[in-house]
Amino acid sequence: MIALATSNGKSHPESDSTLRRQGAVLVTGASSGIGYATALRLARNGTIVFAGIRRQIDGESLLREGAGNIKPMLLDVADATSLLRARAKIDGSREYRLDGLVNNAGTALAGPLELLPIAEIRKQFEVNFFGALATIQTFLPLLRESRGRIVNVSSISGKLAAPLIGAYAASKFALEAASDALRVELRPFGISVSVIEPGSVGTPLWRRSTAASLKLLDEAPLERRAGYDATIRLMMRRAQQHDLRGVGPERVARAIERALTAHRPQARYLVGIDARLRLLLARLPEPLRDFVITAALGGAMRRSDPVAGARGW
Repeated sequence: MIALATSNGKSHPESDSTLRRQGAVLVTGASSGIGYATALRLARNGTIVFAGIRRQIDGESLLREGAGNIKPMLLDVADATSLLRARAKIDGSREYRLDGLVNNAGTALAGPLELLPIAEIRKQFEVNFFGALATIQTFLPLLRESRGRIVNVSSISGKLAAPLIGAYAASKFALEAASDALRVELRPFGISVSVIEPGSVGTPLWRRSTAASLKLLDEAPLERRAGYDATIRLMMRRAQQHDLRGVGPERVARAIERALTAHRPQARYLVGIDARLRLLLARLPEPLRDFVITAALGGAMRRSDPVAGARGW
């Protein structure tokens, strides 16, 4: 069984009845990818996992593979009522004590910022940033009792915004900023806050995003989208390659587990060689950084041929 540590490694100051309750972790976005891998890893190592899913069917394989330690629950982090219902369920069970919260639920949509509808950009923020913050606010009373831990799953895109994923990156930049503030604000309560920063990960997220993004971009005015044609073609191909070249979600799950169990959790955990390389790139002077990114795109960011672009994606 995993021994979930408190943020300072010390014993809980709460009552004996609180101490006797078994420690548990809430993982949001556990239907697939990183959340799914994290829920299974923790459960197989003996931790009770409340796995946030969007559809009841998503919990069936978790139940089959979770060694009896997974408790799926319908949870929409962008819905306040859903969050309160989940907290009531966990708090109402006197058998468990919430020791950890893993904010993993996320969504992505790629495309030039000029062309993405503002409503779609807001949706990304609703889940990736406001949803994570709302989840933290909702469960902080329980985490304060246990002197527990918060692990926010961000992305190296929260450090470096690449072309065509500016909206997604902006939501992760916001999550990074909030995590920095929360880490200091919650320290007096014995609650630690860690951020996970993966590079490319082989999950269904960007595969689903590619189809949705292309559908949206097809609806953009032809004369406006044509100039982005070469860049869109290149970036969409790369997004589709994430499944083949990215690290497995299990590797990210290991980093999350370390953040939950380490005697002294780190503020940030980079995952993947490409994440480290992109962090180095983010630290370059802007003119040099922009040159490197443009060169990596093979000139796709140069002025496109509107006629060629008008032929479609």
